[in-house]
Amino acid sequence: MAGGPRYRVPFRRRREGKTDYRYRLRLLKSGLPRAIFRKSNRYITVQIAEFSEKGDIIVASTNSKELSKYGWKRSFDSTPATYLTAYLTGKKALKKGIKEAVFDMGLYVPTKGSRAFAALKGLVDAGLEIPHGENELPDESRIKGEHLGEDVQKMFEDVKARLEEA
Repeated sequence: MAGGPRYRVPFRRRREGKTDYRYRLRLLKSGLPRAIFRKSNRYITVQIAEFSEKGDIIVASTNSKELSKYGWKRSFDSTPATYLTAYLTGKKALKKGIKEAVFDMGLYVPTKGSRAFAALKGLVDAGLEIPHGENELPDESRIKGEHLGEDVQKMFEDVKARLEEA
């Protein structure tokens, strides 16, 4: 390990591998709110956050567990559930006056058609303006859950209709 009088200890979150401060600074310099995508072993969380010197202010947030209120009964970390979670977050953000944002997927490796980009598509379809390329987004068949079966497709359509009413 490096030492000596000029050695500077990195920030704690950098040492733990949780934050890339260069990436975060580029996002913050845009001056726009961040649309944050995070996943755990069971759930997906999508948040809209604005910068504050005292700490980020969460304007709108949705955990995929909330989809159960709208009739979702399958996995909460699948591609359709991710899309619906982001769609709901986008609707909440629009009600709070947020019209545009930048997408923050943290330390996740960007993979074409991944759940992170399903979340991006959900936010864009909800009405938020987020700069992105169309070639990274998953196919419409993946988002609707055709690869998971007929019952998921029907449930997806029902839940999306309920989200549009809410």
